[in-house]
Amino acid sequence: MQLKIYQLDAFTDKVFGGNPAAVVPLTEWISDELMQKIALENNLAETAFYVWEGDKYHIRWFTPTVEVDLCGHATLATAYQIFQYENYTKSVIEFNSRSGILKVEKQGDLLELDFPMDKLTPSETPQAFIEALGATPKETIKGLTDYMLVFDNEAQIKGFKPDLKKIASVKCRGVMVTAKGDEVDFVSRFFGPASGVDEDPVTGSAHTTLTPYWAKALNKTTLSARQISSRGGELMCTLVGDRVKIAGKVAPYLVGEINV
Repeated sequence: MQLKIYQLDAFTDKVFGGNPAAVVPLTEWISDELMQKIALENNLAETAFYVWEGDKYHIRWFTPTVEVDLCGHATLATAYQIFQYENYTKSVIEFNSRSGILKVEKQGDLLELDFPMDKLTPSETPQAFIEALGATPKETIKGLTDYMLVFDNEAQIKGFKPDLKKIASVKCRGVMVTAKGDEVDFVSRFFGPASGVDEDPVTGSAHTTLTPYWAKALNKTTLSARQISSRGGELMCTLVGDRVKIAGKVAPYLVGEINV
């Protein structure tokens, strides 16, 4: 069986930046086992698969080791692929997913995700995180799948060299570390070793947690964000009720076929 595959860099305007995602369009679902094997072979933070069902697309996301409930950068990349290569003429794409209905709107050269806001609950900081980072956050928030650790400044976030084994010992998808930014409203990094991603370059879904927190902290609903991984990425985030809109650009890298 031959399948088309696209690799795109999300939340950046140039290749080798942002977060790379693979997108595999399907006419019908293949087995979960095969999708997981393809994601492992791609060895990217996420591989997205989609099928047209009824009046909208159905999207699923796989890391090299697990299927996840929500992925921002791979959804952004998939929307770009549909707009660019599938002759899609509407300005909004709707996806059905494990996280409900997700929308992506084309706004010039930006694509804007419309995601549900995460549920934020104040939490004790797992001791493993303190040991992994060598620092104690001033605040810890637990979302539905991730932890968010808040620190004093951007320099701290840049300087972390975490013990990934200790981070992986805590049951969660991953942990984000964040602080007020020097040049943007807030910065972050995201570590997900238990999900097969040691450090994710740019994590769109994490901003469903980060945005409501910083919107309240900074008393504003539109925020500029930067994920300060080695590749880096830029995001514009807007809190609208219980939804988070996350806008960014996409740079296409590869178009090909896989044989499975």
